[in-house]
Amino acid sequence: MPDEIVPVTPETPPVTPETPPEGDTFPRAYVETLRRENADYRTRAKRADDLSERVLRLEVAATGKLADPADLPFDAALVDDPAALAAAIDALVAAKPHLASRIPRGDVDQGVRETPATTAGWGSLFG
Repeated sequence: MPDEIVPVTPETPPVTPETPPEGDTFPRAYVETLRRENADYRTRAKRADDLSERVLRLEVAATGKLADPADLPFDAALVDDPAALAAAIDALVAAKPHLASRIPRGDVDQGVRETPATTAGWGSLFG
């Protein structure tokens, strides 16, 4: 019977979370302790995955090569390897150029270059 309850007698040692029972059945308290511990580990792992994805998005944004950092699919291996991250971004931009950043870089002929030597006035139009 799988739901059989094993009575605790003076001969059987007490079961605690640190000492699992012998045999195929486990007391309910022990199973609940294991489940709670497992749920805590799953929650921590999920949080670590979320933080790892945020770190990758921030690293992609710091390169400035993509218009939207979320365009690069998440890969945990890219978080630890900057060279692989740069290669993945370059490969994505090569395959889909429309995802590249549209921020102008370099000289785009805007702004004051130098002050003119002479200023034009009304007198220079008629002279």
